[in-house]
Amino acid sequence: MLNDTPERARGVDVSVVLPVFEEQERIAGILQELVQTLQASGRTYEVIAVDDGSSDGTPDSLQRALEAAPGRVRVARHLENRGNGAALRTGIRLALGEVVVTMDADGQHSPADIAKLLEQIPPYDLVVGARTQGYRGSWYRGLANGFYNRFASWLTRRRIEDLTSGFRAMRREVVNHFLPLFPEGFSAPTTTTMAFLKAGYNVTFVPIQVGQRTSGQSKINLWRDGARFVTIILRMIMLYDPLRIFLPVGIWLSLLGVAAWIAGLWVAGRLVVPNSAILLFSAALMTWLLGLVSDQIAGTRVQYHGDETIYLMEAQPEPTDPAP
Repeated sequence: MLNDTPERARGVDVSVVLPVFEEQERIAGILQELVQTLQASGRTYEVIAVDDGSSDGTPDSLQRALEAAPGRVRVARHLENRGNGAALRTGIRLALGEVVVTMDADGQHSPADIAKLLEQIPPYDLVVGARTQGYRGSWYRGLANGFYNRFASWLTRRRIEDLTSGFRAMRREVVNHFLPLFPEGFSAPTTTTMAFLKAGYNVTFVPIQVGQRTSGQSKINLWRDGARFVTIILRMIMLYDPLRIFLPVGIWLSLLGVAAWIAGLWVAGRLVVPNSAILLFSAALMTWLLGLVSDQIAGTRVQYHGDETIYLMEAQPEPTDPAP
């Protein structure tokens, strides 16, 4: 059951959302450390733990944490495991803070780093804790993350330092625009990064130190979830900027058509247009036309929200001479 107090009705500065799945050994300590850190910050806050259908002793640990910090910790529970993204969506919907911070519940993210993210809002709408300082994950995870970052950077025309980091702070009124896009699994960070960038919001990356996992094992499957990450990247680009995909594909098909035409001329020794060249040129034309139609549809269906976060600089008043 959710824990509500009259104090919450007066407003909250920061809501910290933790998706939790079978973290009975660590979750109580994480929540205690979070409460102590946020209490020392001087901000009004709440911590929302979303148990995603854990079958171990996690619910009991959360109940004890709830009783140890009444009015500060709130707990929601899915009756069955629905996925990391579903837990984040639930927590953000329940959040009342002006800024929502999401982080993992496995001990890799330090609550002390929350201050680094919060001090960037404003002017930024999304601040991502980038794992650029001593990342200790496996080499193949690092290689995969590097690929996702470069691929997304090319598609968005913006350097992305860490696409999949789950440690991030964002304005609640902004992320609420994108909650319907959240997938059930581990692709919610990818979705928010791509959506914020393509919708014109201000995004920055802050280096953080990632610690060793203190309990359990990573629940991310490299191949299954990796394919989902790529799909989410393409999905967000198709939603906001489909020509970024269709145009290069059409160009490559045209170049292959030219190569097939030249090869046909070389083999036949006379002016001829081989069937392979005709097929490739037709495919290129259809790709460009489909891209234009998709771009028109995206332009009519997608709302651009970035203008609401433009910051105007004002001239500083000139110093006045002191009275004699």
